[in-house]
Amino acid sequence: MIDVLPGLLSGFRQEVYLLLRRFRSLDRPFLAWSDLTYEFDRFCETEDGAALRDSHMRSLIRSAQEAVVHGPSFFMAIRSRVATWRYVLIHSEDLMSREISVSDYLQAKERLVQENGQERPWTLEVDLSPFERGFPKLSEPRSIGQGVNFLNRHLSAQIFSQGDEGKERLYDFLRVHQVRGIQLMLNEGIRDWTELREALRAALLLLEGRTHDEHWQAHGLDELRRLGFAPGWGRSPDRIRDTMSLLMDILEAPSPDAVEEFLARVPIIFSIAILSPHGFFGQAGVLGKPDTGGQVVYILDQVRALEREMRRSIREQGLDVEPQIVVLSRLIPESQGTTCNQRLEPIMGTEHARILRVPFRNAEGEVIPQWVSRFEIWPYLERYAIDAEGALKAELGGNPDFLIGNYSDGNLVASLMSRRMGVTQCNIAHALEKTKYRNSDLNWKELDDQYHFSCQFTADLISMNTADFIITSSYQEIAGTEESVGQYESHQAFTMPGLYRVTSGIDSFDPKFNIVSPGADPGVFFPYSEPNRRISTVMEEISDLIFGRAAPYARGELKEPEKPILFAMSRLDVIKNMAGLADWYGRNTELRERANLLLVGGFLDPEDSDDRDERVQIELMHELFEKHGLEGDARWVEMQTDKNRVGELYRTVADKRGAFVQPALFEGFGLTVVEAMSSGLPVFATRFGGPLEIVEDGISGFHIDPHRGEEASGRMLDFFRRTEGDPGIWDSISAAAITRVEEKYNWELHAKKLLSLSRIYGFWKYITNIEREETRRYLDMFYGLMLRRHSQKMLLD
Repeated sequence: MIDVLPGLLSGFRQEVYLLLRRFRSLDRPFLAWSDLTYEFDRFCETEDGAALRDSHMRSLIRSAQEAVVHGPSFFMAIRSRVATWRYVLIHSEDLMSREISVSDYLQAKERLVQENGQERPWTLEVDLSPFERGFPKLSEPRSIGQGVNFLNRHLSAQIFSQGDEGKERLYDFLRVHQVRGIQLMLNEGIRDWTELREALRAALLLLEGRTHDEHWQAHGLDELRRLGFAPGWGRSPDRIRDTMSLLMDILEAPSPDAVEEFLARVPIIFSIAILSPHGFFGQAGVLGKPDTGGQVVYILDQVRALEREMRRSIREQGLDVEPQIVVLSRLIPESQGTTCNQRLEPIMGTEHARILRVPFRNAEGEVIPQWVSRFEIWPYLERYAIDAEGALKAELGGNPDFLIGNYSDGNLVASLMSRRMGVTQCNIAHALEKTKYRNSDLNWKELDDQYHFSCQFTADLISMNTADFIITSSYQEIAGTEESVGQYESHQAFTMPGLYRVTSGIDSFDPKFNIVSPGADPGVFFPYSEPNRRISTVMEEISDLIFGRAAPYARGELKEPEKPILFAMSRLDVIKNMAGLADWYGRNTELRERANLLLVGGFLDPEDSDDRDERVQIELMHELFEKHGLEGDARWVEMQTDKNRVGELYRTVADKRGAFVQPALFEGFGLTVVEAMSSGLPVFATRFGGPLEIVEDGISGFHIDPHRGEEASGRMLDFFRRTEGDPGIWDSISAAAITRVEEKYNWELHAKKLLSLSRIYGFWKYITNIEREETRRYLDMFYGLMLRRHSQKMLLD
């Protein structure tokens, strides 16, 4: 894209000059993509700019994610394709251009916030690219998020092309597995890969025609043991034969598919630790509390699915071992009526999974008794990681086989623990704060007293580079869309002026990224059209909750209960944008005539909230009720934490042929969108984040732009107009929503894929240098010099 610039500057000299002058006349030194495209389109409508309308300049401007203006110097960041960036400087007076480095561009951005626009004499520059040289990377944007497929192809060809050495590594890998002191897969009777191959041949002959009869149960395993095999190949002769045949195929002519299928059968994962330190992690009465929402629901549903899948696979491997899953969270003595002050809590719906809570301690070792905001926890995490490791080992009787981090804090703790324990680590971001707050990196100093992004962005950079693999709920979470930047992609290059600049942080083409979408609990979130599964008592409670009189837990009374309902449910914070939805609805007179509004979230009294942002949103919501006179058309109910009631909320709205609205300014995934669709509700969901992929626009729901409220409410109005004239439209969207979730977003698929990834990345980590020890050592230094210093400084401020 940059390559066409010289031709544009010479062929459209006057037009480009006037365009750049227009940008400069805005008197804004920083221009976002929306500013650039809006002003360009307006310029092309004038006589002076008409010639640029169909020129390459249009594509160039639409590829420019942002621009910096310093006098006549015009710096642009060009995203020529997904996750691929180049930078250019144009001098607007002599119309000369040149490509510049990412470092030069970031220095231009830094001058926007530095005193008198003066450059600092020296700034720490973080560049991880030298450690990535020679490491395999994807090359096509469409392959992003399919890292395991690429890694299998590349490393299978590389390792097994090394002849005996590669096969010997595979043999060594099979010898290391044990569970509770029992040797698995191979015993001392097989001493190298050649003996392994001969033993496999003998075993396959032995297994030919054998069935799972009483003789096999009594003597079959002894016969295999004499050949050098240990338990773990399978429960039945058929299963053992299939597993051994796969290994023979790999030794003979390895293929990526065979490697993946074989590893899925190897008994590797018996215990898992899941890290989620912040907020109130519990099973009842916690949703809606500060920093407590969808992540808790996600993890509990994930644990249930993982335990079921682990039990199934362990049984198929021929072992009688109970899987162990421990969720490590924070023990909060002042638990506000929740169970978060209990050290150990069994997880309902599982056999052996439990929550293990470990307290935060200060430098003197004293327990921190009260809730601490997720933005304030950084000084406690290093000590917490050590304490949590000890508690986890005591609980499990040793190291877990697999660590899963969640959000910035959990990912950092997982990174610290996995390094010491030598365990495969997976990261799940849920949401990266850097993309939520506009220019939060550039303006970090202004925000640091409240949000401490100097710590959080540093922790994110460290943990995403030390993780063995990362799972995301959607493609856009990694690399965005053609027009928008992905959450991880935004960490590729950025600057925090006066702190450090990152010229190569994380690469979206790294094969550690994999898309593994979650689902909704099918026992709770099922279609409204299944009356036999619905509980009449709960239905009556929800009917009163929605249509009852004003109460201490609700504001507003729906005067026309026969109208369909627009329903939204989330925490009350500025990003979730619930107040924005109330404002759109309040301004759209016809929409108010055709549909009621139901808002579920937060508290009604700001004094009941410990969260500063939530208190602001509560007060704003009350102001909007007064401003628009919403009392008869809208009802605002405090956050509901009982899952069965929440499921019935969705279905009751579907009974009224209503719709669900997810109006967030940004949403990492959108679990409530999946829950609503599972229930048969048409949804209107933000186009910024995961819902863009979940919802097929116009088929299983609709996309809305939360920055264009009038347009969004107009789309809702149009839907109700059309469904009033043709009820089949509502039925069609509802059915498509249910089908979409059943096919793509369910926990059974999630658990199978996640466990498969843990085995495959653990395998490659063992037999190759995929661990990237050099990168870890570099990041250890970065941790010590930057994150530890700034987190400790928080306690002194």
